Amino acid sequence: MANWRFKEIVVMAALSVVFGVVYLAFLPVGGVLVGFFGPIGYDFIFGIWFIVSIIVAYIIRKPGAAFLSETIAAMIEVLIGNAIGPMLIVTGMVQGIGAEAVFAATRWKNYSAWVLMAAGVGSAVTSFVYGYFMSGYAALAPEYVTAMFIVRMISGALIAGLLGKALSDGLAQTGVLSSFALGKEHRKKNAA
Repeated sequence: MANWRFKEIVVMAALSVVFGVVYLAFLPVGGVLVGFFGPIGYDFIFGIWFIVSIIVAYIIRKPGAAFLSETIAAMIEVLIGNAIGPMLIVTGMVQGIGAEAVFAATRWKNYSAWVLMAAGVGSAVTSFVYGYFMSGYAALAPEYVTAMFIVRMISGALIAGLLGKALSDGLAQTGVLSSFALGKEHRKKNAA
């Protein structure tokens, strides 16, 4: 973070706080879906829990942005009352590592829609592997577990990747991100 500007840190922290609240708010939605569909219910919307890593990385475009934002959001969620407690911070770190690995693979240079979707899938993969061991997925039928994994990857690509991109682009259109990498990219596109 040595080459981060103060305002980048502030924006990352602010977005992490906002999405920490959003993450907690979506738990009851997941609970309702589980009531209807069983354990796979959460996987339909699991991408929402990766979205801050995509948004912050897309806006700031610096190493560590995805990992740090997801970790901070998990910390906020714990502080405001997630019943899982401090272990949720580890979950946030695992999710952040999945997205960060994809951005690292591009050397933090490519933030196309495909890369953002891949980062959402990266979070889905790392979170699923972690969840497999921590949440007892091994007790479920292999076909069901495979379906959960596929649904979670799709959710990561669409909700975290594409919705995260759309929200960030919308924010950039307002001009509030004009001094950030995404804002500068939008300014160049609009000038062309």
